[in-house]
Amino acid sequence: MSRNNQYVSDDDDNSRSEVIRCIAVDGEEQLATLNLVAGNNVYGEKLIKYKKNEYRIWDPFRSKLAGALKKGLKNLPIACGTKVLYLGASTGTTVSHISDIIGFSGIVFAVEPSIRVARELIENVAFKRRNVVPIIEDARKPQSYFSVFGKVDVLYCDIAQPDQTDIAIGNCHAYLKRKGAILIIIKTRSIDVTMEPKAVIAQEATKLESQGFHIDQIIKLDPFDKDHGLIYGMYCPN
Repeated sequence: MSRNNQYVSDDDDNSRSEVIRCIAVDGEEQLATLNLVAGNNVYGEKLIKYKKNEYRIWDPFRSKLAGALKKGLKNLPIACGTKVLYLGASTGTTVSHISDIIGFSGIVFAVEPSIRVARELIENVAFKRRNVVPIIEDARKPQSYFSVFGKVDVLYCDIAQPDQTDIAIGNCHAYLKRKGAILIIIKTRSIDVTMEPKAVIAQEATKLESQGFHIDQIIKLDPFDKDHGLIYGMYCPN
C-alpha cells in the first residue's frame, strides 16, 4: 500500500495527525482510522486499541475509498481540517471514516436523496459527529444545498447513475475551489453495460479532462468492487 502523510504502519509513533494506519488483527494487516467518537462504531466494524488510542477497522469491501487506498491511492487529499462535499452518502459508512480523518476542524457535507437512507445517516453518524452535515437533496440540484457554505477542498462522488460524471462536474462548478480535488467512483455498469469497464472509466476520465480537470490517478477497485474504478483529479478551470 502507498504511504502518505496520513498513513503510518505499526512501527511508527502514534499521534493525532496520524489518523489512518494499518494494524495487525489476527495476523492480517487491516486499514483503520482513529476514532473521533470513542466507543462508538457505525456499521458493526471492530474497535481496536492501539498505543492508548482507539481505531475503527476500515473495511475495503464496505468502503470504496478504503479499497482505493488498499489498491495504491497516492496522496489522499483528505486530511485534518479538510472541507468535503460527499455525493451519495448513503448510510454513512465512508462518511464516518472521512469524519475521523478530517477531525473537528474539518467538515463533510453529506448529500443523500433517500429520506429512508438519510435517516440512518443522521441517527448513526451525523447525530454523534458534529463535523458531518447531512443534506437530503438530489445531487442533480446543487443549488438546493442550503447548508453548504463557501468552497470545498474535495468533492467525493459515489452515485449509481448513467450521468454520474456530469452530476459530479456540475457540483464541482458550484462548490469546488480551484485546484481542489475530485475523487469519483465510476460504476461502469450504471453507465454502459455493453462497454468494457476499462473503456468506460477511460471515457469518463476524458470527460473530466474536457471540463478542466487534471487526472492524477485512475484505480481499478477489483477485487473489492467488481467493474468499479476511482478517478482522482484536480480541478483547474480556465
